[in-house]
Amino acid sequence: MSPQLYEFHLPLSPEELLKSGGVNQYVVQEVLSIRHLPSHLKAFQAAFRAQGPLAMLEHFDTIYSILHHFRSIDPGLKEDTLEFLIKGVYGIKVVSRHTQELPAILDDATLSGSDRSAHLNALKMNCYALICLLESFETMASQKSLMDLALGGKGRKARAKATYGFDWEEERQPILQLLTQLLQLDIRHLWSHSVIEEEFVSLVTGCCYRLLENPTISHQKNRSTREAITHLLGVALTRYNHMLSATVKIIQMLQHFEHLASVLVAAVSLWATDYGMKSIVGEIVREIGQKCPQELSRDPSGAKGFAAFLTELAERVPATLMSSVCILLDHLDGENYMMRNAVLAAMAEMVLQVLNGDQLEAAARDTRDQFLDTLQAHGHDVSSFVRSRVLQLFTRIVQQKALPLTRFQAVVALAVGRLADKSVLVCKNAIQLLASFLANNPFSCKLSDTDLAGPLQKETQKLQEMRAQRRAAAASAVLDPGEEWEAMLPELKATLQQLLKLPQEGEGMPEEVAETETAEEVEGRIRRLLAKASYKQAIILTQEAIGHFQESEPFCHMDPEESEKTAFLNLLGTIFKGPAAPTQEKNPQGAAGNLGPGETGCKDKPSVSEPEKCRENDELVKQEMLVQYLQDAYSFSLKITEAIGIISKMMYEHTTTVVQEVIEFFVMVFQFGVPQALFGVRRMLPLIWSKEPGVREAVLNAYRQLYLKPKGDSARAKAQTLIHNLSLLLVDASVGTIQCLEEILCEFVQKDELKPAVTQVLWERATKKVPCSALERCSSVMLLGMMARGKPEIVGSNLDTLVSIGLDEKLPQDYRLAQQVCRAIANISDRRKPSLGKRHPPFRLPQEHCLFERLQETVTKGVVCPDPLWIPFKEAAVTLIYQLAEGPEVICARMLQGCAKQALEKLGEKSTPQEATKDTPVLPTFLLMNLLSLAGDVALQQLVHLEQAVSGELCRRRVLREEQEHKTKEPKEKNPSSEATMEEEMGLVGATADDTEAELIRGICELELLDEKSSLPIVRSNLMIATGDLAIRFPNLVDPWTPHLYARLRDPAQQVRKTAGLVMTHLILKDMVKVKGQVSEMAVLLIDPAPQIAALAKNFFNELSHKGNAIYNLLPDIISRLSAPEGGVEEEPFHTIMKQLLCYITKDKQTESLVEKLCQRFRTAQTERQYRDLAYCVSQLPLTERGLRKMLENFDCFGDKLSDESIFSAFLSAVGKLRRGAKPEGKAVIDEFEQKLRACHTRGLDAIEELEIGQAGSQRAPSARKQPAVSRHRRLASAASHSDFVTPEPRRTTRWHPDTQRQVSRKKLRIVFSSDESSEEEPLAEMTEDETPKKTTPIRRRASAHRHRS
Repeated sequence: MSPQLYEFHLPLSPEELLKSGGVNQYVVQEVLSIRHLPSHLKAFQAAFRAQGPLAMLEHFDTIYSILHHFRSIDPGLKEDTLEFLIKGVYGIKVVSRHTQELPAILDDATLSGSDRSAHLNALKMNCYALICLLESFETMASQKSLMDLALGGKGRKARAKATYGFDWEEERQPILQLLTQLLQLDIRHLWSHSVIEEEFVSLVTGCCYRLLENPTISHQKNRSTREAITHLLGVALTRYNHMLSATVKIIQMLQHFEHLASVLVAAVSLWATDYGMKSIVGEIVREIGQKCPQELSRDPSGAKGFAAFLTELAERVPATLMSSVCILLDHLDGENYMMRNAVLAAMAEMVLQVLNGDQLEAAARDTRDQFLDTLQAHGHDVSSFVRSRVLQLFTRIVQQKALPLTRFQAVVALAVGRLADKSVLVCKNAIQLLASFLANNPFSCKLSDTDLAGPLQKETQKLQEMRAQRRAAAASAVLDPGEEWEAMLPELKATLQQLLKLPQEGEGMPEEVAETETAEEVEGRIRRLLAKASYKQAIILTQEAIGHFQESEPFCHMDPEESEKTAFLNLLGTIFKGPAAPTQEKNPQGAAGNLGPGETGCKDKPSVSEPEKCRENDELVKQEMLVQYLQDAYSFSLKITEAIGIISKMMYEHTTTVVQEVIEFFVMVFQFGVPQALFGVRRMLPLIWSKEPGVREAVLNAYRQLYLKPKGDSARAKAQTLIHNLSLLLVDASVGTIQCLEEILCEFVQKDELKPAVTQVLWERATKKVPCSALERCSSVMLLGMMARGKPEIVGSNLDTLVSIGLDEKLPQDYRLAQQVCRAIANISDRRKPSLGKRHPPFRLPQEHCLFERLQETVTKGVVCPDPLWIPFKEAAVTLIYQLAEGPEVICARMLQGCAKQALEKLGEKSTPQEATKDTPVLPTFLLMNLLSLAGDVALQQLVHLEQAVSGELCRRRVLREEQEHKTKEPKEKNPSSEATMEEEMGLVGATADDTEAELIRGICELELLDEKSSLPIVRSNLMIATGDLAIRFPNLVDPWTPHLYARLRDPAQQVRKTAGLVMTHLILKDMVKVKGQVSEMAVLLIDPAPQIAALAKNFFNELSHKGNAIYNLLPDIISRLSAPEGGVEEEPFHTIMKQLLCYITKDKQTESLVEKLCQRFRTAQTERQYRDLAYCVSQLPLTERGLRKMLENFDCFGDKLSDESIFSAFLSAVGKLRRGAKPEGKAVIDEFEQKLRACHTRGLDAIEELEIGQAGSQRAPSARKQPAVSRHRRLASAASHSDFVTPEPRRTTRWHPDTQRQVSRKKLRIVFSSDESSEEEPLAEMTEDETPKKTTPIRRRASAHRHRS
């Protein structure tokens, strides 16, 4: 067939070119074999040189054959074909040359129809061949990339080049650019009627969309390819009416390819801006808006793509998107939270980029307010992800200062409310939003409500005074007698004229002059009647007064020459306006006119004061604005203060990110001068001991920011400010706070973050080289001691100076300063227990050192002084002696002897005549207390000295001696008999010593500690501490008395409960005490009325949750004990406790296991209260789909209890939580379970059988339902064998027989749980009647009677 006679049709698939179609349709004549392809390709190249691009018409079969055998042919042939088509061999390139020749051909008006058809066929063939070749290479590259992922990323380019002979990723862009150049030509003239067929456009654009499906297209290395695709599709949109197809394709790709959201956003925004195709934004948004929200809830991947697309598109072209945002509003009510987030994010972007500023028109302002209202409303969305996203969006809006001031209070209130959100993510973002409000607040750099209250009150009072003055001025202007008389004159004249014509109407009126009234009193009555507009009564009373007071003012001045009407009006005017009224007005008509002299003066007055009034108005407006500003600032500071109280409680949450946000928030609040911030800054100090590196580093960064960067003009000024700020932390600080601060300063010193100027100023203050108070001097010594922990030479090099500072011979002695000096000196030694690996001797000072002489002298002299600060100083002195002195027992012995000698001297003295007559000597109480306290401290330190220092030194010396022996001489043969005898003797002695020690400890526990029945809480508290110390030193010996320790957790005294909680916390967390069922007593402390004890219990469980599965293992026992009829807690406190404990269950396997165990416990529960408790615990667990299946398997265990409304509601709430985040396939199981719940709740357990029979008949045969039941029973049996919960197979306990109408009960097996068993090894944490304190505990408990189901 001649090339001029056929027509090339673009096929839907390559196989169509092999089939004979319509008349004159091109068909591939022969698919060449692989071995003939190279020769035919060369022939094609030769024909191309001779004929040009039209050579494709005769050699298309060659290219088709290459494409047909593409997977099998040699890579070199593939490369030759690609180069021939686009790059060219020897300067020839088919498609490129055709593209260059087409403009001249298209402009040729003499082109014949056959030539036009030939060029059209050549164009189609060239484009088809090039695009098919492109897609073939792309397919192989995609497969190769998957192989490269398995082999690793190294050498990927080298492998690709070895496969193709070139890097394919670099070749895609030239092909796409060539196609773009081709489409930019006016090629429509090649088609009849200048209408390009849709298949050609689809051929070109289809390859672009297929390239976009490659997951690597979004990588940075493929940026040039993405841009080339975008420009190619942009040309198709503008020149070839591709908008509808592009919209449909983009929607499809967003649904199926998650990686394309950002790529398509870049493309669409480019088309809308550079190509002027803004309408495509509306088309795409319209398609997304018309998607059914219910369908999107079942298609999470599609919703995710749409959401990401809308969010990024709003960031790029918010103005274009704003006109179409109304189409998306339906998705705000949909179930998919990602779509809600996307629409809200789009609104926020429009507020930020389009609707921002003070110069907005009214319509734009209304739109902005609607968007902000929507954002605020979704701050209470059911999804925590949406609430969190709203807070993030508001944070951006606040940071860019796009939030109107009128909305500050509302959004701040929203953030403060979200601090109590159950979602950690929401709380974290609420804290960030409040921090942004602080950083970008328009009020002040210092936000102290106490500082703002004063100016607010002052300016408010000033505003009230200004308003009062204005009202008074307005009232005086309104109530001017002259003006008011002019206003009432017309009506008064009419009334007077009527009364003069018809005097009979005035007869009988009650207005009469009393006999006792004076003329002044009647005048006042007339004036009041005129003011009330009672003109008729005023005229009648005036007539009566004229006749009654003919000689009294003003009634005697009736001019007889004037008419009666005029004289009467003048008299009334005189009475109403008072004696100061102008008397020159003789003509009432003139007075009633507009040009009267009195009125003229009144009218001129306002015009004169008009500028004054304007100025007053301006001042009033300014004052109102000032008061409003101060009120807003004050309200804002109050909200921040409220937030501080809530956020400070979140500082010890177990989520690291929340704790870090809390710390950063308090840093910012402190910098803004909020007074309550210091509380948070102090409260974060214990977090320096956190095991989480992120939390510890956050605390260090906070204190760096707050204290290591002070303001000052010089290094010395900065050092003084730093020392002053640190000293404020030491005011009223506890021992724990001081230790935490010491750890932080030690860290700073070790990293050389404290400047030398700080140390210098501290020494100057300590030595009084600069004037300072006694407290400032003491705090300086404390800070020097803290710094010595990091660098001992700070104190060690100035030891004598420090001794002279605090231990001088001045009297009276400053024992507070002396105590701090002792603690500072103690930090120059390593207080850790010596290690066997250390070979150097410990740091010790000789007994003759001046330090110990001064200590001994100061302690001895002070024992006879009734100073309460001597005891803590003495304790620090004894501790320091045992830490640093060689032979500390000798020094302390001399000290004790000296103090005892002084006591004996005091004992012999007779200070009063009454004491001289007594035979029994009397010793002052404080002196005896001081002496015994010193003896106790020496004894305790001697014990510690022997346990640690002496023992460690002996071990060190033994190791050194053995090493020396091995070095100096060869090991000799040992005598086996003597060695065995020695070991036997040593073992015997050790056993004897252990027995003696055990008997001693047992005796102490039985006789001195646990049997002590003191009524004093302080004694019980101290005994608890002593027992805890023994438990740490001798854990195995104290173990049998552990229940007595747990028993103190319910002591009636708050002090004892707090001590017991602290002791048990340390013992349990250090694994010194076995964690038993009595740990439920620690759980009860979570609801203790004392906040400190409740916080202690919460901290205990927070730490315990980090110890593996500890809480999970203890929960069954805790639930059993707390819900027990005897000794449990009430229902509401039980809910509070379990809500806290169950939040530590985060692993899915733990949740599933607990669900199964709790469901099975319904069988052994004895009261309805226990049923409700178990149901509540199930509702608080983070249920999963597998957990729900466990509940379905064990439905028979609790199905008969669902008639109780609270139990039914608990299970329904658990299902509701699961439904919100369930996948579509999981909702079927949820629906089935909820259907069972409702059926059982309304009709009882028998309804389940009917429901199952109905489902079996409609879905599958009944026999198919038996197998899961068997496997379920088998699983239960297996679970029971590996668990403490031994539960029978699920069965119904009761059943109604319809024939007999009586209830037949099956015998229920007695199930025993490990938590309910009592053993000899684990006595109950209860005391006998004579051991139990008589006062009841303040913790609410009750012993509810057994209540049986009716």
